[in-house]
Amino acid sequence: MYSIKPLNTQFETLISDKINHKTKPLGALGLLEPLAQQLVSIFSQGITTQSAFLDFQPAINQPTLIVFAGDHGVAAQGVSIAPSEVTAQMVANFAAGGAAINVFCTQLGWQLEVADCGTLTKVPNARIRDCRLGHITEPLNQHMAMSIEQVQQGFSNAKQLVLELKKSGCNTLAFGEMGIGNTTSAAAIMAAMLKLPASECVGKGTGVSDEVIARKVKVVEQALLLHKTQLDDPISMLAALGGFEIVHIVGAMLSAAEQQMAVLVDGFICNAAALVAIAINPNVKAYLIFAHSSNEQGHSKMLAHLKVRPLLQLDLRLGEGTGAALSLTLLQSALGFYNKMASFADAAVDDVV
Repeated sequence: MYSIKPLNTQFETLISDKINHKTKPLGALGLLEPLAQQLVSIFSQGITTQSAFLDFQPAINQPTLIVFAGDHGVAAQGVSIAPSEVTAQMVANFAAGGAAINVFCTQLGWQLEVADCGTLTKVPNARIRDCRLGHITEPLNQHMAMSIEQVQQGFSNAKQLVLELKKSGCNTLAFGEMGIGNTTSAAAIMAAMLKLPASECVGKGTGVSDEVIARKVKVVEQALLLHKTQLDDPISMLAALGGFEIVHIVGAMLSAAEQQMAVLVDGFICNAAALVAIAINPNVKAYLIFAHSSNEQGHSKMLAHLKVRPLLQLDLRLGEGTGAALSLTLLQSALGFYNKMASFADAAVDDVV
């Protein structure tokens, strides 16, 4: 389905030696050091000779954050603090530049794209990409959320968008989401993928009551029982439990990795999408950079399962890609020290390595 190459490791020793011989103690730049290693590895994939690699100056080019939006039929069962109509209202807010993600993207240098993957009400705005798979998913505890054909169409939409951005010069992508009810869908995906009880996967979302949490747990349990024969195949599981926006995020992650782009993974919903993408093609993981650990209780469990350390811990629970957006400066700093910081030999400083 996706031809994702494992990262070529031929220059790994050169990269680590360059990092280790900067004018600092070993490991003194903490998580920036493995981040630099990963970014340089990703961006140097097209280089075939050592001489070309030694002249290579890796850089983040036209970083782009895509917010995918979609509505969830399960929202009508009272699993969120807001009605489904809010999804389209927030999409209009994104297009108008008034949301947190707009502020952060403008401040930090992201290009922002907004994609309607299937909202209850279509927002008429030329700034919004039409990736609609429908107007809302089916309630996941009563029916398949969508068809296999809709999943495949979502993957196709995402691939087309990623290819367009790659051709424009972008080499770094991040994904955000907007969809009332989507933490319920993500919790169901997490429970299915990690074989955990619903109670360990369901959290407060954007801030619901204990009563609503109990309702969410019941809904997820019902969905897992209803679709138990669909859960071993990631595509079927996505059709049973996913959301239109989640499908697009999975497809975009796979497509970006296929194009050997760096991908920043945002919070709980995006991490659930990453679990599915990795299940479809494990090679995708090497291209994923985990931006932050959110305040949603299941997120830390997913990160632990994947054996990854996020860059930030800010107790975020907004979605939209905000944590991924805020991480861009860390990527720039990692490449900045890699490219510009003197080595011990350059600075005539005694090597402490």
